[in-house]
Amino acid sequence: MNHLWLRYVSLVPLNIDAPLTRSQVDHYIETGWLITDTLGNQTKQLQTWSDEVQSWSDDGDWMHYREMTDHGPKLCRTEYFTPFHSGFRSLLTDGIMVDTASALLGDRAVLYKEKINYKLAGGAGYAPHQDAPAYRFIDIHLSCMVAIDDSTIENGCLEVVSGAHQAILPMDDQGCIDAAVVAGMDWFHVELHAGQTLWFHSRTPHRSGSNNSTNDRRAIYPTYNALSEGDLREKYYQQKIQEFAESTANGSTVRVSLINDFQGKPVPQ
Repeated sequence: MNHLWLRYVSLVPLNIDAPLTRSQVDHYIETGWLITDTLGNQTKQLQTWSDEVQSWSDDGDWMHYREMTDHGPKLCRTEYFTPFHSGFRSLLTDGIMVDTASALLGDRAVLYKEKINYKLAGGAGYAPHQDAPAYRFIDIHLSCMVAIDDSTIENGCLEVVSGAHQAILPMDDQGCIDAAVVAGMDWFHVELHAGQTLWFHSRTPHRSGSNNSTNDRRAIYPTYNALSEGDLREKYYQQKIQEFAESTANGSTVRVSLINDFQGKPVPQ
């Protein structure tokens, strides 16, 4: 283990008020991921809120991204939406989500960024990658996927690799994990019911397939960092917008990240 990971492990005393057990935190430390059921009773509310954000026009300060599918152009992601939606803002910046993130980080957590990945019927998947190379300013982040709809193998659920989150792995020229490294990994499909949450370290390798079903499959992806390292959300989005403006996109896929992990096709102009 490198010194950063040893520092991280040393930060994880379990507060008695934390919403997790010691064994859950230990599982996360060992594997780099954890499934919880914290939002199961809010599923209908999550789906309603997602419908609302999905219906927003492209004219606001939020960030919509679209892809071309066999069923025509479809929304594939929305970012930077919490300033404009009080329900999601409350959910992601206070209460059980922040408390759980804090227990896993071993420090009070703050929202670093947020997105909804829609993966509508026919939507594309994501190449094997780690999130950390796309996140600026600090080394350790906590990502999570909140299933808005059931996430299955057929509709392109997330796949993760256990115990491979100690370091940044070799990458290809797109910022994704090198194919030779991917071939030697043991990938685990994470199927979730709507309302369940998958928490994972920003260095946990993950990927997902296309939605080959006839039903849409949406998920919220908030990312957290330790508040002691700063409230960096606005700084992150300013940096992302600047880097997008200064670089040339890969014309064969939709650019939604600071690495080219998304495999969706651009919508013709």
